[in-house]
Amino acid sequence: MLSYVDKQKQVDLSTYDNSWFNSGGGHFKRTLWYFVNVLFFLNPLNPVNSLKVWLLRLFGAQIGRGVVIKPGANIKYPWLLRVGNHVWLGEKVWIDNLTEVNISDNVTLSQGAMLLTGSHDYKSPAFDLVVGKIKLQEGTWIGAKAIICPGVTCGSHSVLAAGSVATQDLDAYTIYQGNPAEAKRKRIVD
Repeated sequence: MLSYVDKQKQVDLSTYDNSWFNSGGGHFKRTLWYFVNVLFFLNPLNPVNSLKVWLLRLFGAQIGRGVVIKPGANIKYPWLLRVGNHVWLGEKVWIDNLTEVNISDNVTLSQGAMLLTGSHDYKSPAFDLVVGKIKLQEGTWIGAKAIICPGVTCGSHSVLAAGSVATQDLDAYTIYQGNPAEAKRKRIVD
């Protein structure tokens, strides 16, 4: 008699096909951005914030006023990025935006925070690519090394504590912690 495991299909990565996926940038644009990202964003020797903002805009990002981008920030596709006014991106923030990421005004992404818009369907033998937009509403704070998963919206002034993982939407003015993140208490801004 076959066991449950023996009856299961198995992952076959040779059947993986993401030909449906379109990043919105052609091969030349993606290649050029790769080198710009390495030289001016990932490179810790470039502290010039205004240059980074200018380069992001040049590549199609919508960037507001007063945006601060610390060294080591990594942005996959700037043409899929919308950033409001007075947003802070800490050291080594990773915005892996295979689809749109919208960051509203006064949002803080602390050191090492990750915004992940892509994952894989673990039920599919082909391990299909799955993408979901991320939206950070006004005043949101994403703690150091916290992770936002695909399709998550963080409500206005929500907080995701350091090292936590948001797999579903966060309510406004609520502090979340853990993996997966759970509501712990209300955020009161005096």
